[in-house]
Amino acid sequence: MDASHLPLHYQSAHDLLAQLEAGSLTSEALTAAILDQIRKHNPAINAVVTLDEQRALANARQADEQRAASAVTGPLHGLPLTLKDTWEVAGMTCTAGAPALRNHKPEYHADVVQRLEDAGAIILGKTNVPIYATDLQSYNKLFGVTNNPHNPAHTPGGSSGGAAAALAAGMTPLEVGSDLAGSIRTPAHFCGVFGHKPTRSLVSFRGHIPGPPGTQSRPDLAEGGPMARSARDLELLLKVIAGPRPAEERSWALHMAPSVLQRLDQARVGYWLEDPLCPVEQELTEGYQALGKSLAERGALVTEVKHPLLSLEHILPAYFNLLGTLLSTSLKPAQRRQMKWIARLEPWLKFLGPMTPFIGEYGRGVNQPVYQWMAWNEMREKMRSEIESLFQEVDVLLTPVTPTTAIRHDHSHPVFKRRITVAGQPRAYMDQFCWIAFATLLGLPATSVPIGRTKEGLPFNVQVIGAPGMDLTTIGFAGLLEEAGLAGFERPTPLG
Repeated sequence: MDASHLPLHYQSAHDLLAQLEAGSLTSEALTAAILDQIRKHNPAINAVVTLDEQRALANARQADEQRAASAVTGPLHGLPLTLKDTWEVAGMTCTAGAPALRNHKPEYHADVVQRLEDAGAIILGKTNVPIYATDLQSYNKLFGVTNNPHNPAHTPGGSSGGAAAALAAGMTPLEVGSDLAGSIRTPAHFCGVFGHKPTRSLVSFRGHIPGPPGTQSRPDLAEGGPMARSARDLELLLKVIAGPRPAEERSWALHMAPSVLQRLDQARVGYWLEDPLCPVEQELTEGYQALGKSLAERGALVTEVKHPLLSLEHILPAYFNLLGTLLSTSLKPAQRRQMKWIARLEPWLKFLGPMTPFIGEYGRGVNQPVYQWMAWNEMREKMRSEIESLFQEVDVLLTPVTPTTAIRHDHSHPVFKRRITVAGQPRAYMDQFCWIAFATLLGLPATSVPIGRTKEGLPFNVQVIGAPGMDLTTIGFAGLLEEAGLAGFERPTPLG
């Protein structure tokens, strides 16, 4: 769509940067427009929870002065944006949704934040998350509940739910999320925006909460990644935030492999849409099948692929085990004991209600000794090696993101008692982790791409997965879908 037909706050980062470069727009005017959109819509959506207007406007004026003096600092010069409230910004409150961190003001930037500022970006404020980024809904006792801009009765997802909601509501042109259990891909799916979980270790995690403030070590399974309203903007942001930590820049530099796809008729597209362990709503499956038909009509080679690892029965045990090990460090002794009992009683708990397959492995992971973790980790690495054969046959693999569209708010406790509904049948809440597990476990790039809306008007995305290191191919494929009119962001109807 021609940018001139869009309000300023809904234009792409590319278009905004082009106007800034041409001098037809100032950073101060753009920042003021974004702030006005936040003031107008944030009270109902509650996506932005921390805002530093004066600093943002001052930085915008400085950016304009630098541009006038031909002193542009980088590819995002003068562009305002928000950040998920798990990334530490020096001098700005960073809570990760936790009351214990309500007064935490970091002294130093996270590596990602430093890269953004070095590129010229202006940090407006922070977006909402669940406490310590540990839920698929974004709510906490500090800031309350974030609503989905498409329907406030529904969640925008989590943990990057505030980020996705802010993008969908035109409160920011770009966001940086983090993804451990679909925390970029699921909110993007629920809000109809683009999100990308990068290849393992592509983006530095130093300065992200959790872990605790000041943590230097990198957590297993977790990745930071870009969120945007277009595929081109995803690529722009990924190239800014990806790369070595500052101390490592002395010894290596990042060179990402370019996309292998320039046209849809070049694409070899694999489909994995169904698995008996995690059914998907029929309306979503039909949408994915329609996409496959449209791709085939445009010359793409589309096939339902078979591979030993394309089975949740093979993926979920290792994923839940390693996830349990990772999260065990934050659990209290009573919670550890609870997980031990869940592991022991798993065969019988299913008689009490729906259970996510292999969730008992999560409980075992919480309490297992190091040597058992090492065995699971070695299994994971062998699986990662084995998956290369799949991507010799296809360029991208398409799968669901979650079994449903955005669910209604449900903050009942404990989490294990929550339910979602799939095809009219109750399913376990944590079934929402199943379809994201494959890419997370194997450290594969995965792009969440909006491709349609349901009859109820809720958006839904497809997950585009690629071989390790082929991030620009999955993002590039998303861009080709956009260009062909098969994907793209649609403004929430309630916002006009």
